[in-house]
Amino acid sequence: MNIELVKNKIESNINKKVVVTVYGMRNKISRYEGVLYKTYPNIFTILCNGVEKSFSYNDYITGYIKIKLL
Repeated sequence: MNIELVKNKIESNINKKVVVTVYGMRNKISRYEGVLYKTYPNIFTILCNGVEKSFSYNDYITGYIKIKLL
């Protein structure tokens, strides 16, 4: 998967509701529900309960996070 394709896919869904699932260490899973808020050269952010959470495009490519559109 190409990072430019991922950036374009995320940018095309700005202001849409998403659920981001983060697979952490020791089988810890965190879920964040919010709105795709902003994109930057290396990260994108979601607005979750008034707080910005940032995620890396590389984390999406490597499978550490999953994004589901609502």
